[in-house]
Amino acid sequence: MAEIVACPACGTRNRVPVTASGMPRCAACHTDLPWLVAAGEDDFDAAVTAPVPVLVDLWAPWCGPCRMVAPGVERAATELAGRLKAVKVDVDQAPGVSARFGVQGIPTLLVLRDGRPVATQVGALPADRLVAWVRANIPAAP
Repeated sequence: MAEIVACPACGTRNRVPVTASGMPRCAACHTDLPWLVAAGEDDFDAAVTAPVPVLVDLWAPWCGPCRMVAPGVERAATELAGRLKAVKVDVDQAPGVSARFGVQGIPTLLVLRDGRPVATQVGALPADRLVAWVRANIPAAP
């Protein structure tokens, strides 16, 4: 399954796969695209396999703070296109994923490198602080 993402540079709509060996780029202008996908129990391991760090957003549709965090996750994926992949996981649909990471409250954000957590944030953050937290937990731009 693929998500449809508008290129931030030229507006072209592109299919962005859940998994890929490289980074998604715009078919028209070759700009790095935001890589934001949804995953569940069956495809979580494949979704978090990426050549860049992965921001995992463990959330639920009924959770108000989770909905407040969503724009920050999208902003991080957009601002850090080419350096980050973001994966949203609905904990009601994928309880095994939240159990794997010992999640006891949502929203919970994880930064994974090579499938292992390197940073955890429990609770809502304003978008600016969320992006700053992600930047602090991924390698600096070359």
